[in-house]
Amino acid sequence: MITRIFAAALAVALSVTPLFAQPPDIQKQIQDLEDKANAAYAANDLPTYFSYYAPDFTQWLPDGRTDLPEYVKMWTDNINQGGKILADHISDMHIQVSPSGDTAVASYLLHVKERTPKGEINDGDWHETDVWFKRDGNWKIVHLHYSAAPKKQ
Repeated sequence: MITRIFAAALAVALSVTPLFAQPPDIQKQIQDLEDKANAAYAANDLPTYFSYYAPDFTQWLPDGRTDLPEYVKMWTDNINQGGKILADHISDMHIQVSPSGDTAVASYLLHVKERTPKGEINDGDWHETDVWFKRDGNWKIVHLHYSAAPKKQ
C-alpha cells in the first residue's frame, strides 16, 4: 500500500515538473528582452526600441499616464530636438512569471545618464516595472511604470 501511494505521489510530482521548469526559461527570455530593449534605448535607436511595445501599451511616467502614440511622439521629439540617452545600466532585476506562462513582470533599478534638448545632463536612478504579455508567440511590453528612485543617503 505504501509503495503504491509513493509511486502515485512520484508520478504526480514528475508530471508537474515541466510546470516548475517553465519560469526559469521564461525569466531568461524576459531578461534577454529587457537587455535588448534597454540597449536600443541607450543607443537612441527608436525603431528598435519601440518595437518592444504592444500597440495597446500604456505607461505611468512622472508627468502622468501615456499611451504608445503619445510616448512615440514625445520621445521622438525629444531626440529630434537634441536630447539623447548617453548611458543606461540595469541593476536589481526581479522577474515574476504568471502560472500560465504568458505574462511576466520585470522590475529593476535603471541608472540613466541623459542630455536634454537644452544641453543639460541628467544623471539619476529610476525604478522601472515592465509588464510583458506573450501574444501570438511574441513577448511585448503592455505597461511600464517609471518613477524616480529616492536619493541614497
